[in-house]
Amino acid sequence: MKLLFVASEVYPLVKTGGLGDVAYSLPVALHGADVDVRLLLPGYRELLRKLSSVRILGWLELQGAGQMHTVRILQSHHPDYPFPLWIVDCPALFDRPGNPYLQPNGYDWADNAERFTVFARAATELARDALDIGWKPEVVHAHDWQTGLVPAFLDGLQQCPQRIFTIHNMAYGGHFSQVDFVSLKLPSYWWSAEGAEFYGGFSMLKAGIVYSDAVTTVSPTYAREICTPAFGYGMDGLLQSRRYKLHGILNGIDTEVWNPATDSHLPAHYSAEQIQPGKSRNKAALLQRFGVENPEPHLPFPLLGMVSRLVEQKGVDLIINAIPDLLATTDARFVLIGAGHSHFEQRLRELATQYPERVFVFIGYDEQLAHLLEAGADMFLMPSRFEPCGLNQMYSLRYGTPPIVLHTGGLADTVVDASQANLERGIADGFVFHEPITSVLKGTILRALDCFYQPRLWQQIQTTGMNHAFGWDNSAADYLALYNKGATP
Repeated sequence: MKLLFVASEVYPLVKTGGLGDVAYSLPVALHGADVDVRLLLPGYRELLRKLSSVRILGWLELQGAGQMHTVRILQSHHPDYPFPLWIVDCPALFDRPGNPYLQPNGYDWADNAERFTVFARAATELARDALDIGWKPEVVHAHDWQTGLVPAFLDGLQQCPQRIFTIHNMAYGGHFSQVDFVSLKLPSYWWSAEGAEFYGGFSMLKAGIVYSDAVTTVSPTYAREICTPAFGYGMDGLLQSRRYKLHGILNGIDTEVWNPATDSHLPAHYSAEQIQPGKSRNKAALLQRFGVENPEPHLPFPLLGMVSRLVEQKGVDLIINAIPDLLATTDARFVLIGAGHSHFEQRLRELATQYPERVFVFIGYDEQLAHLLEAGADMFLMPSRFEPCGLNQMYSLRYGTPPIVLHTGGLADTVVDASQANLERGIADGFVFHEPITSVLKGTILRALDCFYQPRLWQQIQTTGMNHAFGWDNSAADYLALYNKGATP
């Protein structure tokens, strides 16, 4: 089977979030299942700098906003990918510093509508083999709003491949104005309630939902949640009417990169068969990274970790509000990594200043430090108000660091609460609460701390989590079944 996999970012070339991880791991897993993959990406400056050699497949003339763009299609090979990368090289749209979607001041690039429309047009031309390469996909798999117009443009082809569209986060709808719609010369029949029009503008995400043959989300629970007003961002009615083509397929994780037995970022390795003393050595190293000269006195006490974007979605406010009481009533320590809203960054800095022996904060993101936290913390805090899939809770389970999560999205699909019944059945691997309220989170943390001080019980919870199979094989098999269901013979 030939698969054109279309994404706006991919690890390790350019990544802003979980989409980049999926765009790397899923096609690699599919390639391992004998799928003939081409991964199509925009030619960002950062991405092109990381490619050692490219060759030109051809040129395309593509409609932009009131102008035509001459676009080069490049092919490259990268040691992390066992298949060719195709690059849409249009310097006027993509040769810019920094984030793929945002200006240095944090605002969207003003021409994002044009940038990702041209990218979608390029994907469509390649899907019909406009460059006469001799490779035509049976399936085109597009991801998130940046590629939402791909299924819509493919709708106009006489021989249309199977169109799969994956929603990674409904919160980002790719909303643009009617002025953009007209200037981009998009098909007039899209401008309807049954097309891409959305409350007087148009949504690229909606176009992907409407014109694809199958819509997937990154967890089964999130697929149900987005059909409700609380999670649907105004598209819940549309999604309810498309339930027949909506599928929830849980993301996997890269079990080679995230493996405590081999992780190159860790000073000590360990496995489910022998969790200690490796985890204690990583805990000591983590505390030393945060300036604790003698970590030994801290080791007997629970260390709660967080790696997160500092935004309300992630429940960061719940954690911040819970910490003072927990410091006053327990022996817990906290190590917190993240960046985001300045208000949350400042609150965390204040806590670290106020409690220098028990609250440790790093504002920003550091890959090595994130791995060390997963291995060195005793518990992982992830009280997201919504979480389409989430990866950190799976990393935490794999690293023997029981997660504390809200029952939502992929968190509900991956973490089994340490209730008495689940403990007796031997399936408990974390701690789950059901209301995004500080007092409820605090009560759940206290329940986790009680288990922590029961070593045999705690080891049972850790081992259960570490023995889960969260690799991509199962997810890739589910996607392959979906591809085969509707692919042209």
